[in-house]
Amino acid sequence: MKFVPNILSVFRICLVPVFVFAFFADERDIKYYAILVYAVAGLSDFLDGFIARKFEAQSGLGKFLDPLGDKLMTFTVLVCITTTRHVLIPATAVFFVKEALMGIGGLIIHKKAHVEMPPANFIGKASTVVFFLVCIALMFFWNLPNAIAVLLTSFAICLTLIALFIYLCSYIRIMKSIQKNGENKCNHQSVQDVNETPQ
Repeated sequence: MKFVPNILSVFRICLVPVFVFAFFADERDIKYYAILVYAVAGLSDFLDGFIARKFEAQSGLGKFLDPLGDKLMTFTVLVCITTTRHVLIPATAVFFVKEALMGIGGLIIHKKAHVEMPPANFIGKASTVVFFLVCIALMFFWNLPNAIAVLLTSFAICLTLIALFIYLCSYIRIMKSIQKNGENKCNHQSVQDVNETPQ
């Protein structure tokens, strides 16, 4: 079971081009095949996390692949929907900026202190679920008025921005902790150097 979560994450990443094909190949009002692919991806995401926690099969590679698969799929779905609903371009842009900032922040902290960012909080997980449901609704109710589509995505975006704010607070707190530990280390080294200096 150790490698199952990673296999599911890779499977989810492989579903991204499959979704794109299903979305544009289906010319019906309801994108049945695209919805099915997206639902399978969502199920694999749930099973991925459940198995990793249940059997303690978490790994460094899994911590990279799991969110990568989630973000790639969600962003791809949003882009595909936006090709026909241009009013959703701002929502797609906000989602991309949020994920880019979180990715860059995580890389900086990992490089500076070799630690990982805290796992997604409740708001972050809720925003992911809401985005999933909104995207399903937009593909199922293809003739939904743009005003309602904007209202639904705005709600998802609000949750995303709150999650980003919480993430940035965590980022700042961790960076301050790293800086403080670095200063304490330098001060300790300076005192040690003074004590070791011949009188």
